Amino acid sequence: MPKHNEHHPGELTAIEALDILQSNPKAVLIDIRSTMEYLFVGHPVGSVHIPWIDEPDWTVNPHFVTEVRKVLLGGALCEPGEDCIPLILICRSGKRSREAGKALLEAGLKNVHHVDEGFEGELDEHHHRSSKGGWRFRGLPWEQC
Repeated sequence: MPKHNEHHPGELTAIEALDILQSNPKAVLIDIRSTMEYLFVGHPVGSVHIPWIDEPDWTVNPHFVTEVRKVLLGGALCEPGEDCIPLILICRSGKRSREAGKALLEAGLKNVHHVDEGFEGELDEHHHRSSKGGWRFRGLPWEQC
């Protein structure tokens, strides 16, 4: 598993994230995109939706850390020598998930990672996503409403 430190979440490719999720049944994937992105663009199968920034105000969710802690049922805090539950964040292209991961680390959570290529990846030369990288581009399991 890629290293993380106390200030920055570990960076994972979409494939590395799926490998962790498949090999560790306790691992949690949290999609932090807006509600509209999650519902209409699609999301990884089995992901939990907790927006970092959401409509209508587009401000950081003041309850984000608390909502993540509820999903983990306290399992993110662990004693020395114990394995902490792997927590993986995903957004559109990896930028918001990095910032949200930093906030979780600052709040004392451990074993925090993010998908550095996100769900849709970066823009290509035609300003399209899902053509250069990302969960969906890699053909990993996803769904939409």
